[in-house]
Amino acid sequence: MIDKKWKIPPNQKRALMIAKKQLAELVTDAVNLKGIPFTLPEIQTLLDGITVGGHKLSDQQIALNQKNAWLELFQAVTDKSFELSIEYVCKLHSIAAKEEALEWCVFRKGKVYISGTDYEPPKHTRLESIFQAMISEVEMYEDVYDWAIHIFLQMSRTQFFYDVNIRMGRFLMNGILLDNGYPIINLPAIRQLEFNTKMIRFTDTGEEEEMNDFLRDCLSEKILRIMKE
Repeated sequence: MIDKKWKIPPNQKRALMIAKKQLAELVTDAVNLKGIPFTLPEIQTLLDGITVGGHKLSDQQIALNQKNAWLELFQAVTDKSFELSIEYVCKLHSIAAKEEALEWCVFRKGKVYISGTDYEPPKHTRLESIFQAMISEVEMYEDVYDWAIHIFLQMSRTQFFYDVNIRMGRFLMNGILLDNGYPIINLPAIRQLEFNTKMIRFTDTGEEEEMNDFLRDCLSEKILRIMKE
């Protein structure tokens, strides 16, 4: 699978190197989007193993979960164990959602709702078959970014878990990109309003084009230039 828009040459080692350097930024943006007001220097301090004053322990746990989930993803890509399977997705969720979701490491066993939309996620009894059908759609995609963004959006809209669905979708999207040798997409917290507005429209309609364009626009031009050097 290739990148058809930017014509980025795949380079897994370089893509991983760049993503690892972004770790503090990735965690900061993720928790800020969750409404947790850590600054980048505070996250850098926390990732260095030093507790930061003035924040709830539960908020620090969420930040550390993000760090640990990224480290797991980096390792899985490095040792070729990353895969789109229920087993691996639940393993990653056990790290990303620890002590935060109602349950972690398993698909939800009941109903959930998405705030701001009338759309109702599917019944929990259908989740495994929906997941298998979703990953079988890979043959429909030639462009790696279209495929990765599709997985992010469907993970978010289906709500396979009680919580941490959007973050899980981002992890899987970026796991796909790294596994294929392409740079990740980070969602900057400063674009939260735009993201939320477009995601509600996507959730209502299921139409992916607007969100696809938005997420591609989040990919840094600087990173694109580095990948093309």
